[in-house]
Amino acid sequence: MTLSDFRKAGHWPTLLAAFLYFDISFMVWVLLGPLGPFLGESLHLSATQKGFLVSVPLLAGAFFRPLLGALADTIGGRRTGLLGLCITLIPLALGFTVASSLQHLYLMGILLGVAGASFAVALPLASRWYPPEYQGLAMGIAGAGNSGTVLATLFMPRIAAAYGWERAFGIAMAPVAIVLVLFFILAKDAPVPLRRNRWADYVALFRESDTAWFCGFYAVTFGGFVGLASFLTVFFVDQYHLSKVSAGDFTTLTVIAGSALRPIGGWVADRTGGYKVLLGVYLAVATAAGLLATLPKLSAATGLLILIMGLLGIGNGAIFQMVPQRFARQVGIMTGLVGAAGGIGGFFLPSLLGGLRDVTGSYGTGIAVFACLTAGAFASLLLLGPVWMRFWPSTAVDRAGLFSWKDRATVRTVSSV
Repeated sequence: MTLSDFRKAGHWPTLLAAFLYFDISFMVWVLLGPLGPFLGESLHLSATQKGFLVSVPLLAGAFFRPLLGALADTIGGRRTGLLGLCITLIPLALGFTVASSLQHLYLMGILLGVAGASFAVALPLASRWYPPEYQGLAMGIAGAGNSGTVLATLFMPRIAAAYGWERAFGIAMAPVAIVLVLFFILAKDAPVPLRRNRWADYVALFRESDTAWFCGFYAVTFGGFVGLASFLTVFFVDQYHLSKVSAGDFTTLTVIAGSALRPIGGWVADRTGGYKVLLGVYLAVATAAGLLATLPKLSAATGLLILIMGLLGIGNGAIFQMVPQRFARQVGIMTGLVGAAGGIGGFFLPSLLGGLRDVTGSYGTGIAVFACLTAGAFASLLLLGPVWMRFWPSTAVDRAGLFSWKDRATVRTVSSV
């Protein structure tokens, strides 16, 4: 596969539009994270309250994702994306004009969840233009929109320090409006019939054990990425006593790694199989998070966080290389369900870190719990491999990389008996 072949296989303006939509929506979705130290100082919040506040949009996004995914399957991704961008402007306007209490911010956080739901629209919009052999790269490029976190962590603390956190919300409306215009111009629905999903379609998927496994795995990778991205500015201020702007800069360094490596994760998964990539990711993240739980010096902690976020980005790309292979006819629904699980995972991680810090006096406890969860995901995936080899279609087994080239002849011989 070459880049030229990839460009000819799909519709690059729609892929670009999906990336921009997801990118700016992701910026808005995690906005409370880099502004967390300012909000915490202004409203005198505890670590638990700060952790819960930055988590609210993540949980709300998990709720809205299946809804927007179903709407995209009904009226098309283009119209759904335009609607989502319009709604995203509402909480930003509220933050700019009337937000003055924790309750106001909680309401804003719920509405910001619509921006997080963009995942269930952007990825299927791009995916439907590309054949199976290009799914990993296409989904990785569209999914690299999580780089919008970089915009939030790099610029929002500076804007809030200069003009106040209220005006930061107002200024954030400008890039959303620009992307709304670009999405209107560039995005186009793929020439495939839309399939209106019924409740029975969701029930059928809930009966599949693989649905739960994919949701659980994504809750660890994407939940870990977005949860850390939302909370690290608070973490750097509280743990290492950095200024609010410097904390945003350090968070930006870690987020860049996860965002940049997501497409690479999909690209590598297209060649070696998402299963093998994901195994390596979980093992490495569990090890690095275990070291981070000791709360080393700032330089070492930053290096470990860059490694962890980069690996989680690769894992996100690998999972969405596997999903279309296993659920080729339910990509839209599965994108919504798996994405929702990722949002739920992202909600629990900052809440866990903040809550355990207030209880134990250390952020290390929450990080150690995350390391254990990742190690559990590695063990579960390792045990699932032989099961998936037996029950998945042979083409899905092949593309997901569930066995080595050495074992291919043996597996096919057994399958033909």
